[in-house]
Amino acid sequence: MSKGVFPIDQWDFRSESVLMDLPQEVYDRLMVHKTERVYEQHEILFREGAFPSGIFYIVRGKVKKYKANREGKEQIVNLAHTGQLVGYHAVLSEERYPDTAAALEKSTIAFIPKEDFLNALDHSPLLTTRLLTTLSHEFAVLVNNLTMFAQKSVRERLALQLLIMREKFRDDIINLNREDLANLVGTARENVIRALAAFREEGMVETKGRKIIIRDVDKLMAIASAP
Repeated sequence: MSKGVFPIDQWDFRSESVLMDLPQEVYDRLMVHKTERVYEQHEILFREGAFPSGIFYIVRGKVKKYKANREGKEQIVNLAHTGQLVGYHAVLSEERYPDTAAALEKSTIAFIPKEDFLNALDHSPLLTTRLLTTLSHEFAVLVNNLTMFAQKSVRERLALQLLIMREKFRDDIINLNREDLANLVGTARENVIRALAAFREEGMVETKGRKIIIRDVDKLMAIASAP
């Protein structure tokens, strides 16, 4: 199936890395004291309310950022993947982390100390500009997502999130457990299971265990774009 047919920029944070093609000197400043480790699935990178001591660079894998209510119910606000930075908002604002980040799958992630991150910013107008552009884009995405949750049904939100993940990860096969998918859509697990079953019966997706295989992008787009 063709890629790039869905206007993902309206609904999701940019997938390309802000570190792409940085001058070697700036990249070296950023990575000079980095430490790298493997995180297992669901292992926490940082928790909401903690003070940041640095940022995280996803060398390989996927990370979910989420908010949790008093009962522990998660609402996933973003999925980040290989090449992306996580946790830099709190460093830039000099505030506590506004959300929690955890590995969505087994992932290799580098920790970059706060001092090195800020030092690289001081020496790179390009990196500073990219981060400001990314922050501006993320604000627009959050506004669109608030509208989505207020106005779209579970069926429409599920179709939209499947399309977002397909475009974001450039893959027709989405490997995500039903609990995380429900937390991304903003509904109960049972509702997602029912909606997925309907999508399967209508020939839009195929399921194999936790894997969801996109079979009809056009039909999903029609549902996701419903007024």
